[in-house]
Amino acid sequence: MHEAASPALPRQIGGFAAALLAFNGVVGAGIFALPGLISREFGAFGPWLFPLFGLLMLVVAVPLAAVAARFEISGGPQAYVSAAFGPFAGFQAGWLFTIAKATALAANAMVFASYAVGLFPGMDGNSLKSLVIVLLLLGLGVANWLGLRGAIRLLQWSSFFKVAPLLLFAAVGLALFWRDLPAPGPLPPLSTLETSALVIFYAFVGFENALVAAGETRDARRNIPRALMRTIIATAAFYLLIQLAFTAVAPDASEDAPMIGFGAAIAGGTGALIMTFAALASLTGNLHGNMMTTPRLLQAMAAARQLPRWFAKISPRYGTPSNGISFFTLAALALALSGGFVVLAVLGTVARLLLFLMVYAALPRLRAQAGERALPPGWLVAAMLLGSSVCLWALAQNEARAWWLLAAALGVGAILFGLARMAARR
Repeated sequence: MHEAASPALPRQIGGFAAALLAFNGVVGAGIFALPGLISREFGAFGPWLFPLFGLLMLVVAVPLAAVAARFEISGGPQAYVSAAFGPFAGFQAGWLFTIAKATALAANAMVFASYAVGLFPGMDGNSLKSLVIVLLLLGLGVANWLGLRGAIRLLQWSSFFKVAPLLLFAAVGLALFWRDLPAPGPLPPLSTLETSALVIFYAFVGFENALVAAGETRDARRNIPRALMRTIIATAAFYLLIQLAFTAVAPDASEDAPMIGFGAAIAGGTGALIMTFAALASLTGNLHGNMMTTPRLLQAMAAARQLPRWFAKISPRYGTPSNGISFFTLAALALALSGGFVVLAVLGTVARLLLFLMVYAALPRLRAQAGERALPPGWLVAAMLLGSSVCLWALAQNEARAWWLLAAALGVGAILFGLARMAARR
């Protein structure tokens, strides 16, 4: 087990809460933004992309779980890579994670606003979206500032209010329209899959939320790996069911908020309203889980002197990483008010895939440091090779614009790292 000196955060997260963090990290905007896109691009085969990509993501997650089982400190990938390769490599891993989470928070806040404005017809949509984004992110920042126990309760309630309506409407939709569900047909051409690979992977990334709060998770080396595996399996089944129902119902849906049309096709205006609130609950849980974990990573990086000490501050009254929450909230707010959903989703996915590759590279080094044979067992080597292939294949679909944006974000992080090291030397 690897340890690091850092200000103590109490262990208040159990196995179920760790699973909720992973589940809410995955199930957020994707299930409310992607069904229309998947249906248009892939038709009857669309639902079966989710178990297919879920299997790929499960392979990607196996080596991550193997590394997570070695740690009980907060920081997730930043702690893993720091232990293996030193502070600068660890900083790059942590900063990639922060970029991934900030872009995801911004992208999902935009989807939240798109659904929320539907409750106020006749108002200026653009202005209202901006107002909703500001109030949403500031409100979640305050909720996380005020303590972990209340934050976990909010996570539990938002999880219930997003899962229950979706499952109910999916079951009703399949019961009413199952005769209209077309046969899956042949597998789409690889070229078609490649163009949408990063967006489909976006539906599954986020399970790594649970890694960061290991220092606050009871029996982290057992609970966190289990949470990762179970979350991906449950998510693939959940997405499959929703997309099957969407394909059977074939609603007249908007591009920004397709599930409102799905709800309306099943239960008219009432169904549209229920689906709107379900989307808002889902996105609240996703955004809230993200807001819970990433500031704790910033606090852990500052405690390890990889970020300026300002980020390490813990509120003496509430026991939360107050400055990390403030910084992360404002960064996500700036991205949400300036970017587009697809660009942010792709950028966040690319950052995560690069991060996964760094964690893979750390595993043999961590094993050697623990006095074990550096080369993992054969099944784990196979999972690492296959997972690396999946990550590299998905990264190859990226466009130059996303690489430039990622490079700029990494440059900002390098400046912060340099300031932290200068202060440490002084």
